[in-house]
Amino acid sequence: MITLCHQNDIEEGRAKGFEVNGKYLFAVKKEDRIYVYYNYCPHLGTPLEWLEDQFMDPDGIFIQCSTHGALFVVEDGQCISGPCRGKSLKTIAHESGNGFIMVNEDDIALLGRI
Repeated sequence: MITLCHQNDIEEGRAKGFEVNGKYLFAVKKEDRIYVYYNYCPHLGTPLEWLEDQFMDPDGIFIQCSTHGALFVVEDGQCISGPCRGKSLKTIAHESGNGFIMVNEDDIALLGRI
């Protein structure tokens, strides 16, 4: 397992990006729960963030793609607005131990490009 960060390192309604063995992920905290996704837009295959760790829309409600403004539901990664409507972000399985967010290195190795 690879530790990404402590869940307290992510503010409520915010996200944080990570590089794991050349693959890019991000974690979002909503209602004190953590969701981890592959940083890869299902429309163009581009990274999602506007700037470093800027994955959320201005209201902190949806994940927003910086390339074309698509909106994704935090809880399941489903696109609800934009050119990739009906597709979803790739969920990354994770575990929490003593408040730390961890992912399986083998799962990350299987991810596609970016």
